[in-house]
Order: sequence, then structure tokens, then C-alpha cells
Amino acid sequence: MKFKSTRSGEEASLDEALAAGIARDGGLYIPEPLPRFRIEDFEAASSLCEVAYVVLQPFFEGSRLAADLEQIIRETFSFPVPLTKLPVASGNLHLLELFHGPTAAFKDFGAGFLAACLSRLQENETRPLTILVATSGDTGGAVAAAFNGRPGMRVVILFPKGRVSERQARQLTCWGDNVLALSVRGSFDDCQALVKKAMADADLRSEFRFSSANSINIGRLLPQTIYYAHASLACYRQSSRKPSFIVPSGNLGNALGLMLAREMGLPIAGVILATNANRVIGDYLESGRWRAAETVRTLASAMDVGDPSNMERVRALFGDAAALHRLMSACSVTDEQIEQEIREIHREFDLAICPHTATACRAYRQLGDEEQRMKDWVVVATAHPAKFEQIVEPLTGQTLPLPDALAEILERPVRSVSIDPDADSFKAALRRGFRLDEDATSSDK
Repeated sequence: MKFKSTRSGEEASLDEALAAGIARDGGLYIPEPLPRFRIEDFEAASSLCEVAYVVLQPFFEGSRLAADLEQIIRETFSFPVPLTKLPVASGNLHLLELFHGPTAAFKDFGAGFLAACLSRLQENETRPLTILVATSGDTGGAVAAAFNGRPGMRVVILFPKGRVSERQARQLTCWGDNVLALSVRGSFDDCQALVKKAMADADLRSEFRFSSANSINIGRLLPQTIYYAHASLACYRQSSRKPSFIVPSGNLGNALGLMLAREMGLPIAGVILATNANRVIGDYLESGRWRAAETVRTLASAMDVGDPSNMERVRALFGDAAALHRLMSACSVTDEQIEQEIREIHREFDLAICPHTATACRAYRQLGDEEQRMKDWVVVATAHPAKFEQIVEPLTGQTLPLPDALAEILERPVRSVSIDPDADSFKAALRRGFRLDEDATSSDK
């Protein structure tokens, strides 16, 4: 299988695409051709790992990693992915819990998979590989956890200063010497722009071997198809009906994983993207004109993206707004509705949800009664509510227990370096290396 740039059509092997992150022309890699499956192909695949192997094997044909694929899958999908049925009055509603990994967010799947792949590709290299990652909250922590301490691997995390939750910030800044956390005085889009500029800078690339761990890297995207494949098969086997999914969406990587799973033939019906006040996706579907926007700060901070990178892939794979409108819809949710939904879900089901999951629950609630009743629905829960205790606990009136892995992370000392959102500041911090200096801030708990 080849991977083609969304811009020039430049081709690369899987190994080349994984290591490079983005194409030399600045485009994003998309697989060609996309494999197609029948439900019968999964007759002997019931576990998450078994489904993963069926789906991923065609992508790894001809890769140096092909012989290691089963082990990579076992390393990556090593935690539970519950599909919890919610007792609604009518219809069939499930919650897909993607937050049981090491950093309590769905990003653990893609980050762990990419780390397992790149660390193997790095084994015979003498120069370290530097992973650049912009994060609006959860990605950076998952990537840092996945790459922390791996030989020959370095990680640079850029996150918007003051725009992530306190616990998210600790997860971004508590790692070893091979992880550099940069607190950027700006938005997530500023962080993302710095990563893209760095990876397109020939002089900087001559100093560093760069790759990306954002969902612009195909190695982050492919594993995100797996939990949708597994969940859709489980629902279909129960009811003989294809479920529809509602996904909280920011940079569009998670939603694209769902769309790819459906395109490959998995039993998936409708796709609804739940967004917060950053509604560029919904505006595009309505107007047909793509216009990036200034990022709006919301309670669902990991979804605060005004220029989603993966829209370039979505348009290359599926077409313009008119074509996309036939494949999916989008629903925008306000902060007031997020708070109301957290309260209502807790009252109805004695269940605490994070602000991002609340956007998807609200999108479900806004469906008509007939649509709720006539279809099977899966609402995607992307992060553990304890990561956002300052928002969730006052609304539910309950103290949220910390998952053990998250509690251990939050006990670690932290360190970060603050920079301005410009290329010169980023280059200076990068060249200083993975150490603190007079511009750094640090604290120990």
C-alpha cells in the first residue's frame, strides 16, 4: 500500500509516512487504495486486538513493521474499551468509553500505537527522532506517556498557556529528560502553526529529524479506526442494525477515524460531529465555504480548534461540502448547554461525564424522538471526567475518584518553558535542548 500527499500526490511507504509525519510539500498522507471489508471478514474476530489485526494488516503489507504488527497491537490495545448501554426510555443508546488508558483520554490509543511503531523503526538509527506535538489538552499527555524514556526518541509538546485544565497541564509537564514541554502564550492554533512551520523549515530539518504525533501523522489516525470497528461490530451482532455515532470533534482526527472505518465497510450508519462554540465545521457544511476562524475558549477546551488540520484529509478523501453533507452532520453546543448536560446526565444515569463527552450527549438529546427510537446510537466518551474536576464536580455535587494511573502521574514534579507564539521563540527553545534555563518555570509537588 502507498500513502499519498493531499497536495501534490507525492507517494510514500507506510514506514516513510510514519517517520516523516507530513509530506515534504506540507500535505497529509492518505492511504491509497483504502482496503474494503465485509462483515464476514470478522467472523473469527471478536476481541479488540483481533479486530485490529484484520483492519490494520493491509496497511502494513510491505512494511518493516509487518512481522511486529500483532505485538504492536497487543501493546497498544491493552486496556478496556467498554460499550455501556444507557437505560433510555426508548431506543438503543450506548456510551463508548475511550478513557481507560494510561492518561485517561482517547488519545492513548493513537499515541501508544505511534510510539510502538516509531520506536521499532528507530532501532538502527544513530540520530534521535524528535516528535513535535501541538495539543489542546489530551494529545500531549498521551504522547509524552507513550514516548517517555524510549531510547532515541525526543518529544516536544506545545500547549496553549492557561487554556488547558490544571490536571491536563500537569500531565503535559511531568515527564523525563527526553520530553520538553513548551507553554505557548497563544491558542492551540498558534501551537499547531508552529509545528507545521518547523516541519516545513529546511534549515531546521537539517538540524533535527522531525516527526509529528498529532493526528496529522497517519500512525495516529489508523488506530483510531479500531475502536469504531469493534464497537460497530458488537452493536451489529446484537441487533442486526448498523449503529450511528456521535463524536466530539476538535482537530477532526477522531471523527476521521470513524469515517474511514465506515468507508472500509464496517457496519456504521450515520455520523454526527458534536462541536463546541468553535463551529467552523458546521459552518462549512452549511455554507460550502471553508473559513478558518479565531479559536473561541470553551469549557470543552480540548475541542477549541479554529482551523482543524484533518479537514484537509477529509476533503481529499470525501469531497467538498456538498458531498460531506450527505455523509455526516454537525451540531454546535454552547458552554451553557455543556453544563446543563453534565447535570442532566448525572441526574438521569448517576453518571459523571467530561465537558467533551457532554457535547456529544447534548447532540443526541437534540435529535427528534423518532430518530432516537428508530436507530441505534453510540455516543463517544473521550476523556475521564476527573481530568476536569473543576468543571464537573460543582455541577454534579460529587467528588470524582481519580483513576490509579492518572493519580500517579499527578504526583510527579513538573517543568515547562514559556515561549511566545512565534517561530524564533520556538526555534530558540528547541535549540536550547531538553533542559530548563532562566526562562523556564518549574515546581515540585
